Amino acid sequence: MPANTPALPTCVALTAGGVSLVLDLGGGRLPTVLHWGAELPALTDEDARALADAAGPVPAPSSVDHPLPVALLPEHWTGWTGRPGLSGSRGGVAWSPRFTVVDAELDGTSIDLGPGTTSAGAGTLTVRATDADADLDLVLTVQLTPEGLVRLRARLTNTAADAYGLQDLVLALPVPAVAREVLDLAGRWGKERVPQRGRLDVGTHLREGRRGRTGPDAATLLHVGTPGFDFAGGEVWAVHVGWSGNHTHYAERLASGEQVIGGGELLLPGEVVLDGGASYETPWVYAAYGVGLDDVARRFHRFLRARAHHPGPDRPVTINVWEAVYFDHGNHAKLLELARLAASVGVERYVLDDGWFGARRDDSAGLGDWTVSADVWPDGLHPLVDAVKDLGMQFGLWFEPEMINEDSDVARAHPEWIMATGGRLPVEARRQQVINLGIPDCYAYVRDRIFAILAEYDVGYIKWDHNRDLVDAGTSPAGRPGVHEQTLAFYRLVDEIKAAHPGLEIESCSSGGSRVDLGVLERTDRVWVSDCIDPLERQQMHRWTTQLIPPELMGSHIASGASHTTGRFHDLRFRAATAIWGHLGVEWDLTSATEAELAELADWVAFYKEHRALLLQGDLVRIDFPDDALLAGGVVAHDRRSAIFSFASMSRSDVASVGRVPLPGLDPDRRYAVSPVLLDHAPGGVVPPPWWHVRATGTDDHATADQHGPVRLVTDERGPVVLTGAALGRSGLTAAPTHPEQAAVYHLEAID
Repeated sequence: MPANTPALPTCVALTAGGVSLVLDLGGGRLPTVLHWGAELPALTDEDARALADAAGPVPAPSSVDHPLPVALLPEHWTGWTGRPGLSGSRGGVAWSPRFTVVDAELDGTSIDLGPGTTSAGAGTLTVRATDADADLDLVLTVQLTPEGLVRLRARLTNTAADAYGLQDLVLALPVPAVAREVLDLAGRWGKERVPQRGRLDVGTHLREGRRGRTGPDAATLLHVGTPGFDFAGGEVWAVHVGWSGNHTHYAERLASGEQVIGGGELLLPGEVVLDGGASYETPWVYAAYGVGLDDVARRFHRFLRARAHHPGPDRPVTINVWEAVYFDHGNHAKLLELARLAASVGVERYVLDDGWFGARRDDSAGLGDWTVSADVWPDGLHPLVDAVKDLGMQFGLWFEPEMINEDSDVARAHPEWIMATGGRLPVEARRQQVINLGIPDCYAYVRDRIFAILAEYDVGYIKWDHNRDLVDAGTSPAGRPGVHEQTLAFYRLVDEIKAAHPGLEIESCSSGGSRVDLGVLERTDRVWVSDCIDPLERQQMHRWTTQLIPPELMGSHIASGASHTTGRFHDLRFRAATAIWGHLGVEWDLTSATEAELAELADWVAFYKEHRALLLQGDLVRIDFPDDALLAGGVVAHDRRSAIFSFASMSRSDVASVGRVPLPGLDPDRRYAVSPVLLDHAPGGVVPPPWWHVRATGTDDHATADQHGPVRLVTDERGPVVLTGAALGRSGLTAAPTHPEQAAVYHLEAID
């Protein structure tokens, strides 16, 4: 065979969920991608050979004579001049391995590595490779899920007697040249998951997370797509690293024109050294293809919802008392009254937050001393737990197991348990340090203290907090970096607790939304989106958090009237109309609420309970609309028989009416009754459009805007407007003008 003739392909073609992933293992090389994208027809051997020819790289001037396609683990020896998949060495040698595939299995069945094509639906390909000269073995696992989601991970084993220092191990997938625009997420505390866009030019778009946790500024998902892609259109390829420690996401375009997206764990210097026979396994790297961002998001949602342990739609409405009492746990009467009022409006779970343990009267002391404080709880938590249970609610409790105050009994007894390096303590953050779960005795102490609390009290829910970055996070006495081991120990601790307490739910909170990833969500039941629950901010944060996770995994609470993080004031309708788009809760001092506010709150809770199966299981729809003053979206039932949409006024538009807004995702052939959700309280300043079919209470005339307060509206004798799904999706509905920072919610029901 001439030197420039490619080896005959050994193809594995997987197709599921409208996506095809075609891999080539020919020539003993690590798998390369011949196609990842829209579903292809079944491939014959001849088709596969033609596809391999069509996808082959072209020699370029001043480059290698016979270029090879990039593998899932990019290899330097092939002439690849981009980021290598594996970086490391054994004392300066074995730094550029050349792996040869020795066997492969598809769903546990061996694959013939000779020329030919193996086709399947969803499946898991396991490829084993070795480099005898470098004394390294590699196992690549590639999975196409039924939802069309791709998952990748690698396990590297050192087969020599001497140690191998691992610096980096990332996996990558090629993306076509039409994908020239990058979108990922950034943010900060209180304003997590802010979208940012840019052009993919020659070089590397690199997003590194070095906080020791996922971080409020994490990329979350890195997308590359056809220029101008939006929620509904344009081809998009995306990657997410399912890891809760330091991590990397990247997109890369080479001068040769090749493009990849990928990622993995970010390892600190000397953090992973493989002794003889030892292995390192990467976190899962998730990748999704779709037409539009909603298509990508729904692949993740369907994958998560298919898990056996995924929470159902009957998620309990929750109250967290943090913003009502803060550290003031001595006021038992108020805590009990909050429980009574919460139960009266339909709340189903009561969570006691920070301040119940040790010397924890403020944030400067007590972290790590996980015993109930006799100073503020002389009879233990039993009186409160019993009262909450008697009111028919579950009881939940706040912990921060990975943190420690220097002013604590445990720190005084074991200063070596504080993560540190260089013979110095890390800079303080929130007046606390990190307790080193990578030390076995420390891990056992924290685990046993949590187990003791769970044995004494009927706790059905843990809010698990993590309020600082890991800086100088070393292990005493040498100070070697410990983020990798800390992350694994955190996972192991959660797994142990859940195994011992089936049914216990755990929320991941990390300074708000700083640990939102699929690593933590393999073992927890929801995430806290942000410490900011100002509904204006939450509208955008919910919109982009759902790019990765479905609404039922987002903690979404009805805030206080005056936001504790922004100082803005919002009426209850806007706060509630924002919060229902996730796992609903209340974070508001109900003892300060008026009777009218409590009644309105009860109406919203009842609405949520009536429709939570739809709100928490429907297909996400986010509407592309050119006027930034309006944020629109909703959920549509899988059978397309019902839907709920929200039109939120984010600011004042430069026109009096933004006009018609289409409602995509409906069955075009069905007819739908469309009703505004009023609950006796219309949005402030609303001017109802004719299709609302409403009148002001006590009159026979159509209502008009009340500039001094909300208009009370009721549906008139005509009933709701009825339109086809085609008309709603193509023509849409005129948005009702309202004051800024208001939301109109619409319920749609199919008419048989």
